[in-house]
Amino acid sequence: MRLPLIAALIAVTALGACGLPRSGPSKKEILSGAVENGGDSHVIFVNNHVNRTANFTPSYGFSREFLNAGTVGADEIRPGDTLGLMIWENVDDGLLVGLGQSSTELQQLQVDSQGYIFVPYAGRIRAAGNSPDQLRQAITQRLESQTPDPQVSVTRVAGDGATVSVMGKVFGQGVYPIERPTRTLSAMLAKSGGVNVEPEVAVITVKRGRETGKVWLSDLYFNPSYDIALRPGDVILVEEDQRSFTALGALGGQTKVPLGNEQINAIEAIAMVGGLSTVTADPTGVFVLRDEPAQVASAVLGQPVSGTQRMAYVLDLTRPNGLFLARDFLIRDGDTVYVTEAPYVQWQKLLGAITGGANSIRTLENIGN
Repeated sequence: MRLPLIAALIAVTALGACGLPRSGPSKKEILSGAVENGGDSHVIFVNNHVNRTANFTPSYGFSREFLNAGTVGADEIRPGDTLGLMIWENVDDGLLVGLGQSSTELQQLQVDSQGYIFVPYAGRIRAAGNSPDQLRQAITQRLESQTPDPQVSVTRVAGDGATVSVMGKVFGQGVYPIERPTRTLSAMLAKSGGVNVEPEVAVITVKRGRETGKVWLSDLYFNPSYDIALRPGDVILVEEDQRSFTALGALGGQTKVPLGNEQINAIEAIAMVGGLSTVTADPTGVFVLRDEPAQVASAVLGQPVSGTQRMAYVLDLTRPNGLFLARDFLIRDGDTVYVTEAPYVQWQKLLGAITGGANSIRTLENIGN
């Protein structure tokens, strides 16, 4: 019965060498995939130069066009507004006033796309860009040559043409008029009921024609310059930030982790998932896998490259300054933080498979006897 035992041990050893379970590729396997070895990724050991050139965080913010836009006058008439006119004439049978009446009312006058309205006997009059009082004077001048001392009143339904759309993670989605209290971004958000996600992960996007700007909600509140003046037709979208990184390998947890609006370094990223596994992790094999834009990759590599490059940044936490380098290495959206297993772990698994297999065979031998 000894020969079957030896044969079984050899079989288990062969199976263990090629088929033992593990959390992912080894450090040696990743390094073998470097460009220098015929692979398609650049394996870069992180140092101070790498931290200086690779560490940037795509920032949110508004362009100069958004920041320099002045507030819109609350009483300015715009295309799309609906106006109401009341005209009084000092004659018994006037141009617009019927016999026995002193006034006539013209309601629902729509300002056309070119900014004009039509008033009987006054003709086509430019309304857009004027205040109600300025339009009243223009209509009065047109009518006074045809009827003595006309009196005109102009009312405007505020916001029919000066509106913004508020959508996304707010309590009150809808179309809101730009009125005197709601001429800025923060005021309009308050008008819509505020955001219904955690403020730390709320991102505000403003679309104006072909221009788009984006800011964190917290930055909007703490940086007054981001509280931009709104324009008719603006679209405000509130979203929950979707930026994240993925943690894999010999860590306390393997999961997808939201980044939030804070800058997170490699040490913090590892801590957020429970730290390195004290049983299996190789502290010399902490990798950050990333698709790097050509401009950053060229700076890191010290030579020009074209197109997005696959980069495998290596952090060796056992080096004298390894923890400091990892602390200064920033994690970006879409990164994969992968920690390899220590080399001895596979030997432990292999020995476990061998001893487990041997014990099973001895049990079978005892049963057979």
